[in-house]
Amino acid sequence: MPVIQYREALNQALREEMSRDPNIFIMGEEVGAYDGAFKVTQGLMKEFGKERVVDSPISELGFVGLGIGASMVGLRPVIEVMTWNFAILAMDQIVNNAAKVRYMSGGQLHCPIVFRGPTGAGTQLSSQHSQMLEAQYAYFPGLKVVTPGTPRDAKGLLKAALREQDPVVFMESELLYSVKGEVETGELVIPIGQAEVKRPGEHVTVVCWHRMIYPALEAATKLAQEGIEVEVVDMRTVRPLDLPTVLASVRKTNRCVVVEEAWPIASVGSSIVDAVQREAFDDLDAPVIRLNAKDVPMPYNKKLEGMYAPTADDVAAAVKKVLYIG
Repeated sequence: MPVIQYREALNQALREEMSRDPNIFIMGEEVGAYDGAFKVTQGLMKEFGKERVVDSPISELGFVGLGIGASMVGLRPVIEVMTWNFAILAMDQIVNNAAKVRYMSGGQLHCPIVFRGPTGAGTQLSSQHSQMLEAQYAYFPGLKVVTPGTPRDAKGLLKAALREQDPVVFMESELLYSVKGEVETGELVIPIGQAEVKRPGEHVTVVCWHRMIYPALEAATKLAQEGIEVEVVDMRTVRPLDLPTVLASVRKTNRCVVVEEAWPIASVGSSIVDAVQREAFDDLDAPVIRLNAKDVPMPYNKKLEGMYAPTADDVAAAVKKVLYIG
């Protein structure tokens, strides 16, 4: 199976779906002539033309709104936001229009649109460019929020998103674009809303998503050398949440650690902990632990930036704590 980068997997998904469906078009800043700020749209303007790969001015509220309108009359826009930090400017269009079109029209209108771009930590891009914002969008009914962590998931979930009838918020990561992994060529569609057990285990369940799957898997590998088998569950989608997969794992291991890159207050992880402790309380042998980013804006300083989000050592320490050996 070919090994490709995360950005190449996204590019494959876009190319294959644009070839399959002529109603799909891409719009965003630098997506065409420049091939995308992170090269996800590389070569697509040359292949599909300027009418289907459209460079926009710096006007998030404007081109996001244009995409929503286009989706309501039969097209399937892919709106690239250079970073989800900038998309805060377009929150009104996304949460007050796209998310509510079907509900407010009594099901007469649909909004088949994908908003995609990077979120989360960068490399010394400081606080205004390094925010993990999935909880902000998962809060709103009407939106599906996808957070792929591997190249294979990126391709399969983006192809699924491009076939949805309702709006999808697709959150990538600047730190994942160069990550490599095996990806099938051709048709690969992964259903939205299905978690995946990335590593089976019997002693502790670690629930994670997006970039946090990597410290979770690293910790699991290290702990296995000590005889501790960690089951790593990658949510892949944070709205809707695949709670049955999480609960099945917790009922097997009886212990749970939730790891997220976002801040702790009102986070997706807090909803998962609530569900686990409410639905599987009798199966738990220890309180659930939640690991988050530090509750401060991202620092610019490189050393401090490295201390901001949970690390593999943090995950290993939390696992030992719920096992009462740390």
